[in-house]
Amino acid sequence: MVSLLNTINTPEVLRQLDRKQLPQLADELRQFLVESVSKTGGHLSSNLGTIELTIALHYVFNTPYDRLVWDVGHQTYAHKILTERREAMKTLRMAGGISGFPNRAESVYDAFGTAHSSTSISAALGMSVAAKIDGSDRCAVAIIGDGAMSGGMAFEALNNAGAMNTNLLVILNDNDMSISRPVGALNNYFAKLMSGRFYSAMRRGSEKMLKGMPPVLEFAKRAEEHVKGMVTPGTLFEEFGFNYIGPIDGHDLDTLVTTLGNIRQLNGPQFLHVVTQKGKGYTHAEEDCLLYHGVGKFDPEQGIVTKSAQRNIEGQASKPTYTQVFGEWLCDMAEQDKRLVGITPAMCEGSGLVEFSKKFPQRYFDVGIAEQHALTFAAGLACEGYKPVVAIYSTFLQRAYDQLIHDIAIQNLPVLLAIDRAGLVGADGATHAGSFDLSFLRCIPNMTVMVPSDENECRQLLYTAFQLDSPTAVRYPRGYGPGIALRKEMQALPLGKGEVRRKGSGVAILSFGSMLVPALDAANSLNATVANMRFVKPLDTELVLHLGREHALLVTIEENTIQGGAGSAVAECLQQHGMTNALLQLGLPDSFLEQGETGKMLATCGLDAAGIVASIRQKMSL
Repeated sequence: MVSLLNTINTPEVLRQLDRKQLPQLADELRQFLVESVSKTGGHLSSNLGTIELTIALHYVFNTPYDRLVWDVGHQTYAHKILTERREAMKTLRMAGGISGFPNRAESVYDAFGTAHSSTSISAALGMSVAAKIDGSDRCAVAIIGDGAMSGGMAFEALNNAGAMNTNLLVILNDNDMSISRPVGALNNYFAKLMSGRFYSAMRRGSEKMLKGMPPVLEFAKRAEEHVKGMVTPGTLFEEFGFNYIGPIDGHDLDTLVTTLGNIRQLNGPQFLHVVTQKGKGYTHAEEDCLLYHGVGKFDPEQGIVTKSAQRNIEGQASKPTYTQVFGEWLCDMAEQDKRLVGITPAMCEGSGLVEFSKKFPQRYFDVGIAEQHALTFAAGLACEGYKPVVAIYSTFLQRAYDQLIHDIAIQNLPVLLAIDRAGLVGADGATHAGSFDLSFLRCIPNMTVMVPSDENECRQLLYTAFQLDSPTAVRYPRGYGPGIALRKEMQALPLGKGEVRRKGSGVAILSFGSMLVPALDAANSLNATVANMRFVKPLDTELVLHLGREHALLVTIEENTIQGGAGSAVAECLQQHGMTNALLQLGLPDSFLEQGETGKMLATCGLDAAGIVASIRQKMSL
């Protein structure tokens, strides 16, 4: 059989195929995707589930003239392959390669950059309103997963969109939440019927005719809702002002193409509910779609070979990630204090809460992709005497900044933020990097901000933070630490106090968090003093002033943007006390860094030992 995929580089070529050829294309695309991702790593399960939907969208809609907005972006690999990037997939998520998410700078087919969830409906609505102002017949389509529908922003957008007569289509890709009835022939039939012009015209005509008889009109609407409600869960979306269609089988290309073709002819806001299966067509991913959500390189035939988690308490051999250190601490702390509750915004596995959720199910809360709600929910628990621990990625904490200030900090509530993925995150790139949390946290009154330099210090600082009756944050990077054995016993460290780890002369390096290892390596070349600061707020002012009196040059190092970060705290301290030391601030640059290998990215930023030495020598030569 002649390959179809190799002949298709653009959606324009795709649209020239006969509909009967589309299933073959779907099979080839699915096979290509598994082979490609197995060599690069990336998101797999969600992309396998949207093969047919992607083909149907590009087959029916005139892309890129019609706008497709993908939410979150984990489901866009098939879209990339069909839009001139098939060969570039071998560079996926690599330095200089294509992004794992939609990127406007990468392709005209990527209508909107999305990597955080629940934004697609708002963006697509803006595009549909722009088309209306322009007098254009251009359509805007938002494709949103059921998980992203748990974000409040999605419902804000639905509420606004339903009141506007724009050509907006929202497609709910339902692949996990089980919010729909089983999909079958009857549902597909109703979807085709309700998306057709006859049904739409009949509905409008009936409403016009019955407007003069309000009681009859109300009865008719309720009757329609009742009939539709027997086969669809669409009443909620109808109440928002959308014409609800579905649910339909998201792997049935004939139904998808027919239904989308009908919807393309309709005016006003439309809502299409499609049901798909994560990992569709690849047995390993179908059996464990969670394991195959985000993958490294693997053998497609054998699948992913998992390694059983091992403990690393009191010098055992295995080396844990910071996420694992947090997860183990959380369980140990929960054993000691029944007030502890664990909260995550849909990142149970990523944030290390799996074991906690099994051991303490009554004190574990996954609130969905709803970061704002997560923090205010924690605040409510804290008001009632509980000690909430919110496990959250740095990049996602940004979404709940207002709640952190108003609902937690102003009320001085004891909520502990366990901030994972602080600093650079490698292949996920700029959208997921935790580059700003030190800057936006240290300016908030009542906050305590801690930055552990190794695994054991992370465990002890988490314990230290939990003892406080005020808002605290412990931030740690993605991946592994330097390999320091964990001490089972937990002990609170002195609040706001750092430690000198190496004594030298002339230059003092003040290291914050994960930068301690390269700082010590650099100090060996320079005979410099090194301080492990541990706290960004409260800053160890006494230590800063002592180092300032003993050294001509102070150097701050942090895996955070320089602007407003830990180095800025040191600069403010020196100025307030009239110290005139030369100060060199090293950290992340004032730019968004694209994806790559984390170690190489840090070296590019001058945050490896060689880069630190070079920057200090350059400063000393001025």
